[in-house]
Amino acid sequence: MAETVELMIRTTCGSCARVEKQITPVVEAAGLTLDVRNVDHDRALAVEFGDRVPVVVIDGDEFACWEVDDAELEAALA
Repeated sequence: MAETVELMIRTTCGSCARVEKQITPVVEAAGLTLDVRNVDHDRALAVEFGDRVPVVVIDGDEFACWEVDDAELEAALA
């Protein structure tokens, strides 16, 4: 079972807000908390993820960028 779920976002990213709203219930249903990380506030994260946000990271491994399938996310968190 997954332990951490992070969502990499940028301040002016409309898709980021949509994906955060979309996946929060899936993450919470798995008994986890979504850790939203704004790459605009962390240079290292900006270098790694800045052009590809939103990016979902599960236990330190990139799971998806731009679009997230809820069923696939649910399976990955189980």
